[in-house]
Amino acid sequence: MPEWELIEAKLRELPSLREETRRLQRLLIGNAVDLELDSAGRFLIPPRLRDHARLDKRAMLVGQLNKFQLWDEDAWNAVSEADLMAIKQPGGLPDELRDLIL
Repeated sequence: MPEWELIEAKLRELPSLREETRRLQRLLIGNAVDLELDSAGRFLIPPRLRDHARLDKRAMLVGQLNKFQLWDEDAWNAVSEADLMAIKQPGGLPDELRDLIL
């Protein structure tokens, strides 16, 4: 929750007269959902968000430092493979980031 509150605070600080701000607020705040864990530590993603993410039977919960992403397993595998191929290309990863993967 503290991470989400930081996002809300940043959204509040944006100029509300800009269409880009209103669009981002609608997307982030309008689709935000409080989820509760069941006794087994699981949570249920609302159908509209499952549909939007094209989640079916198998999903991947992918850590992103202080956040996480939820992906359809096949979509994650495809993006992950494309990312690996991209960083293997000459110039695909700046020198200052190379020591993070060695």
